[in-house]
Amino acid sequence: MVQNRVLRIITVGMMAGVLSGCGSIISRTMPGQGHGNQYYPGVQWDLRDSAWRYVTVIDVPLSMIVDTFMLPIDARHGPYE
Repeated sequence: MVQNRVLRIITVGMMAGVLSGCGSIISRTMPGQGHGNQYYPGVQWDLRDSAWRYVTVIDVPLSMIVDTFMLPIDARHGPYE
């Protein structure tokens, strides 16, 4: 019972940590972070040179999936600047 609760807390904490650095979310919500990339801005944001390279290995495939689902919206929205 206690072990299950601890596992849930750890899982939620890890998910919050990973999603807070998600390139797809950051490139669309924070001004100036998309760097003008209209298509796949999350992947472009992840591939920049940064100190968080170990998170990038995890986030690039996830950002690619999210960016693919967001392609119709990105096509209508225009550049993220």
